[in-house]
Amino acid sequence: MSIPVPSASDGRPVPTPVCSVVIPCFNERDNIVELACEVRAACADIAYEIVVVDDCSTDDSVARLKDAQAGFDGCLRVVRHGTNSGQSAAICTGIDFARGEFVVTLDGDGQNDPADIPRLFAVLRENRTDTPLIVCGHRRRRQDSVVRRLSSKIANAVRAAALQDATPDTGCGLKAFERALFMRLPRFNHMHRFLPALVQRAGGRSVSVEVHHRPRLHGQSKYGIGNRLWVGIVDLFGLMWLIRRRFKPSRNEEV
Repeated sequence: MSIPVPSASDGRPVPTPVCSVVIPCFNERDNIVELACEVRAACADIAYEIVVVDDCSTDDSVARLKDAQAGFDGCLRVVRHGTNSGQSAAICTGIDFARGEFVVTLDGDGQNDPADIPRLFAVLRENRTDTPLIVCGHRRRRQDSVVRRLSSKIANAVRAAALQDATPDTGCGLKAFERALFMRLPRFNHMHRFLPALVQRAGGRSVSVEVHHRPRLHGQSKYGIGNRLWVGIVDLFGLMWLIRRRFKPSRNEEV
């Protein structure tokens, strides 16, 4: 896939960013532009870009984003899915289009605090070794309904026991990692919930960092028990199968 080089308002090419902030979005017309502005403020000291992937919204999210682009000097990019494909597909699309060496993801509903981005990014860069690393946000003080907190608690407990992925909150949208690492991971629907385990499967490790969590101010949540808890448990069995069938590491050399 050929990724176009974005241009600033005066037509000059935008320099390659160090960090791409990828935001999946579906019907978030009242949240997404303000969230992008918060990301811009939080990343003032980082060479960044924002890649918003609109998952075929039925509202005017895309129109609002296009109107806002002029104020971002080429650093706000909008990619639109042709069909509604889900959050994992939107994240994958955003990372495919991303130009940065590093990627930070966050949800489009405004509940993740962009002010946490520099801290996750710093932890990622300061802990770089030959071992792949993903830095995951941990929402210790959730600002959600009792039903969402309960379903998340159950799913996290079951997942942690089954996968031993050393991550207390894989449902948090705030994550930081190298783009090259993500490009090596297998892709499937709902994979965003299992990124620490997938990184572990690839020989890497995860680190959790406590982050802020905010109440949703506008719109409605796209998740509940029906499409989060039970589906997540079903996906868990598929991932356990995938992990058991990974290639065993070996020492290879060209002769």
